[in-house]
Amino acid sequence: MTASTRPTGITILAILSAIGGVLGIFAGLGATILGSVVASVTGGLGGLLAIIGLVSLVVGVAELVLAYGFWTLKPWAWMLGVGLQVVSIALAVLWVIGGTSITSEVISVAVAGVILYYLWQPSIKALFGRS
Repeated sequence: MTASTRPTGITILAILSAIGGVLGIFAGLGATILGSVVASVTGGLGGLLAIIGLVSLVVGVAELVLAYGFWTLKPWAWMLGVGLQVVSIALAVLWVIGGTSITSEVISVAVAGVILYYLWQPSIKALFGRS
């Protein structure tokens, strides 16, 4: 499928997924390293931060894969997109527990909700071979 037949919304999601993937990898690496250092000194929440960082790192890599899937309209991309938005909501909750600003995480949840709504539109589902 070419760029002229790919819906603009999917193109935007592909670009945002690529950007989010790169940022997620950096955030995941930072949180993992910081959490490991804190855990080695004080224990406790440092270990939780390291685990959240590892999950963020994996999600960042998955976002890059999703960007490719959206860009090329691969059938598996729809399911990965839905799954990653659900994981994004769960991560937002974990970040709040870890002490991040609740305002930014509410925005993250709202964005994930809008993306889920868009992906569940019948024409978008059909584009990826879902009925």
